[in-house]
Amino acid sequence: METPAAIRFDRLGQVFETGSGRVEALRNVSFEVARHEFLAVLGPSGCGKSTLLRMIAGLLEPTSGAVEVFGRRVDGPREDIGIVFQKPTLLPWANIEDNVMFPVRHKRGRVGSHDRDRAQELLRMVGLEGFGKRLPDELSGGMQQRVGIARALHMEPDILLMDEPFSALDALTREEMGFDLLRIFGERPKTVVFITHSVSEAALLADRVLVMTGRPGSVLTELPVPVARPRGRETIKDPAVTELAAHLRDLLLQRDAA
Repeated sequence: METPAAIRFDRLGQVFETGSGRVEALRNVSFEVARHEFLAVLGPSGCGKSTLLRMIAGLLEPTSGAVEVFGRRVDGPREDIGIVFQKPTLLPWANIEDNVMFPVRHKRGRVGSHDRDRAQELLRMVGLEGFGKRLPDELSGGMQQRVGIARALHMEPDILLMDEPFSALDALTREEMGFDLLRIFGERPKTVVFITHSVSEAALLADRVLVMTGRPGSVLTELPVPVARPRGRETIKDPAVTELAAHLRDLLLQRDAA
């Protein structure tokens, strides 16, 4: 029996009714994401990338078509999906450890010793061992985003959705976070959908890159990343990665010119 895709979009469309009129955000979007595949999604602002993530998470119902997760139609929020936002949105009054455990506390109303041990393990994994009792404003932007990743992983989701998680960081911190994500993905494989505007980031991190058109967003093309894992700093200089990044830039520039 064939294993269903982790995520499947079937002829999906999305229209928003706004005060200024009808906005068609997505049109006839169809693609699949295999289990433990890392898919990067590139496209212009306003093409519906974040809308796709909201649909996978069950936070938004499509106007037409369907979204399936592990062969079942998405009809509401799921516990097997973690989300990392553009900003970590940490609770300012809670320490880092409690921020990581917040989803569990919100769901169950309490946390146990296992949850605390799990939080400490994740903080070690994201490079924040010893920072569990600090408050968010004592951490840099990059460190706060690491907390956001640990929080998303705390309930062991099968799928991780990442909505431009490094966009607010400076260039060097953003690059470092990319390498950290490669390490984390290698240690704990997940099905990842990663929204980004950075072609070099997409080429470094992903197994496959999906390029979207302008609004209404649809799939322009899908390109595999022809570089094996594990990957590291030397991967940036790999001719296959630099060639793919150049091709992606050309696609996006040609779209802008059109």
